Amino acid sequence: MPPGCKIAFFNRFAILYSAAKRHLYPYNKERAVHQSDDCIFCQIVQGNAPCHKVHEDDLTITFLDIFPATAGHLLIVTKEHFSDLLEATPAAIAQVGANSVAVAAAIQQVIAPDGLGIYQLNKPAAGQTVFHYHMHLIPQFDGQSIGIHSKKQGDPAELLLLAEQFRKNLTH
Repeated sequence: MPPGCKIAFFNRFAILYSAAKRHLYPYNKERAVHQSDDCIFCQIVQGNAPCHKVHEDDLTITFLDIFPATAGHLLIVTKEHFSDLLEATPAAIAQVGANSVAVAAAIQQVIAPDGLGIYQLNKPAAGQTVFHYHMHLIPQFDGQSIGIHSKKQGDPAELLLLAEQFRKNLTH
């Protein structure tokens, strides 16, 4: 394919892809938020399951993971049910990303980790266990093995204290 044709092809593809995304996933703040009855994150969003909430806005909710990989393991979850990145709207993905900056700063203030792992998993082969779009922010420390999921439930009193500290240090 001649060089000029490649550029035209990719430009046409980009335009078609953008139009398809707008058609398939139009963002309309007034529409009802899609929820799934068998999804724990949807239950949390609806207030039917408990969480240690740190932040909430129109599109997302941020709370401590009840099975933390490390102390201060936070999740940023879309309010609307999307099974993964491929279903999520650009607006929801952008809000999760924007919130991750403020949440990371709060983690640095409260926990002061040596590093911060930010993970977003899609499909079982990648390690996704809750099929609702979300991002993990996991404080990491030198000499500690890196993990994303834990089988041990966090101490409720510690989770409550951390949630309060994060809320105080979160700037939006």
